[in-house]
Amino acid sequence: MTMLFIAASSSALFAQNFKPSEFPDRIILTWSDDPMTTQSVTWRTSPDVKVSKAQFILAPNTPIYLDSVETLPASTEFLDVDSVAANYHSVTFQELQAATTYAYRVGNEGTWSEWFQFTTAPKKGTPFTFAYFGDAQNNLKSQWSRVIRQAYSNLPKAAFMVHAGDLINSTQSDSEWGEWNYAGGFINAMIPSVSTPGNHEYDSEEDGTLVLDYHWQKQFTFPINGPSEFSETVYYIDYSDLRLISLNSQEIVQNEKSMETQRVWLEKVLAGNTQKWTVITFHHPIYSSGTGRDNKEFREAFKPIFDKYKVDLVLQGHDHSYGRGRNLPSGVANQDPAAQGPVYVVSVSGPKMYNLTFDKWMDRAASNTQLFQLISIEGDRLSYGAYTATGDLYDAFDLIKTENQPKQFIDRADKAIQEAIELTPGSEKKMTPEEMAEYMRTYKKGSK
Repeated sequence: MTMLFIAASSSALFAQNFKPSEFPDRIILTWSDDPMTTQSVTWRTSPDVKVSKAQFILAPNTPIYLDSVETLPASTEFLDVDSVAANYHSVTFQELQAATTYAYRVGNEGTWSEWFQFTTAPKKGTPFTFAYFGDAQNNLKSQWSRVIRQAYSNLPKAAFMVHAGDLINSTQSDSEWGEWNYAGGFINAMIPSVSTPGNHEYDSEEDGTLVLDYHWQKQFTFPINGPSEFSETVYYIDYSDLRLISLNSQEIVQNEKSMETQRVWLEKVLAGNTQKWTVITFHHPIYSSGTGRDNKEFREAFKPIFDKYKVDLVLQGHDHSYGRGRNLPSGVANQDPAAQGPVYVVSVSGPKMYNLTFDKWMDRAASNTQLFQLISIEGDRLSYGAYTATGDLYDAFDLIKTENQPKQFIDRADKAIQEAIELTPGSEKKMTPEEMAEYMRTYKKGSK
């Protein structure tokens, strides 16, 4: 009996405590304004640190001489959650030069962090690459860490990182946010994060009101250009030739009024969009890759807008499996080359896995596989690659936009490793014979 109790309680007993100190930790780059001319940074200290600062300088090839640096006071907010009290500090560097590398550090005399570097966004028309992660969520320190670090190894000069929700598993868990920050480490302090919330970033009050994790706005500083009730969860960022839009799908699937507010806002943002490429990220998929999941009302409300404004790519999470499909009028794959709908991607970067859906919308799928994605934009071409935790290419395609011509889709999955569509461990015990037969028909007999 004692051994059973210890096993059941081990996660609570042995969760690592990430207590703040007078030295800065959880240093995260984000954007709250124009990426060409500004850069925001947040960090954490113990509550005893009432005053904190940031210093920055055009990154030199010489040692950094302190008489040349600029010092800015930080804004400070207190947070006491999950029995951990801390001060969160933030600074936005302004009037920066485009496509320029700066060095910075945060803290105060005697407690400065190391010097980090960031590079501001380039002017329109400049090629760049960014990373995209589906749900991290579980075992962040032990198992998600290798995925974000492999992504950095594959592309250390990524412009930014997109996180499509469920960054952690338990709302208001400071230890899980500690693991998320531990896994990202110095990468978070060198490459800006662009995050959208998932269902695990929310609690619900008794009346059904959704409460965003208190850490979110303390450690992320995102643009205030969305609806006021969804501050720093619904927003857009323009980077070179890309407009990147975040929607709050947890609010959309839980509340019709929230859905309508975001739908109206999105149409306005897309109608005024002059960027060449448009990517939208949110958590709950328009087309689900996981067994038994479907967001029909969300799809019916938003897919016509995606199609109308010829959105290029939709990046999602939630289903803990991988799926990629395009030009989907009613959930069935449609390879009409003249169709201009988005490519839809559902992905997972953490170790929690679900079985694949029986719906046949996916042109490429994966189960029981941790992935990250690298997406490059250069002129008329968007190149997408999905990679395994060991860095192997798993899926790839290109989109090509030529003026006055239909958008071209070039599937490059034949250059990747074999499709991984095995059932997750233990599934055989949970599936009925009918479900097993359907899975075999869908994924083993070439009927996709």
